[in-house]
Amino acid sequence: MKLIGLAGTNGAGKDSVGEILAREHGYKFVSVTDLLRAECRKRGLPLERENLRLISAEWRKSGGLGVLVDKAVELFKASKGDYAGLVMASMRNPGEADRVHELGGTMLWIDADPQVRYERVFSRQRTSEDNKTFEQFANEEKAEMESNSKDPTALNMSAVKSKCDLTILNEGSDMQKLAHDVSVALSNLL
Repeated sequence: MKLIGLAGTNGAGKDSVGEILAREHGYKFVSVTDLLRAECRKRGLPLERENLRLISAEWRKSGGLGVLVDKAVELFKASKGDYAGLVMASMRNPGEADRVHELGGTMLWIDADPQVRYERVFSRQRTSEDNKTFEQFANEEKAEMESNSKDPTALNMSAVKSKCDLTILNEGSDMQKLAHDVSVALSNLL
């Protein structure tokens, strides 16, 4: 199984990269964030980042640090070979990056300038939480990048970044350029 884990800052384009790999290279794209959103809906909880963090930590405690990767792999296996590989986003705990590597996969970090990312998040308005100031956006990201917690199930995107094999900077809005950059970065895998 070809496996790619996507990680990166908020609004960097992780879902866009997943969609490109699905559309242009035949990968199954699983958004683990969508799995967490579905669980929020199932529990009747508001779709807020804090609820997503709590559920992901709960799942990691009960199913291991790589549980979100394992859930995506289950979905891939259920597709019975209809895809060239599996790409999943967004890996936010170092145990997820470790699990991708254990399964022989590659971790890709996607990033962009903070102001560019803020404008992307603000413009898409997926949830009421996407309506925040740049300062709130930056503070939230800082909390997710550097975990002060001793809890191994907590988010720690800096630790994930340190485990990534490749990096793509997605500064613009040109999807063809992003698709090209993805193809070049992952040429040995596709």
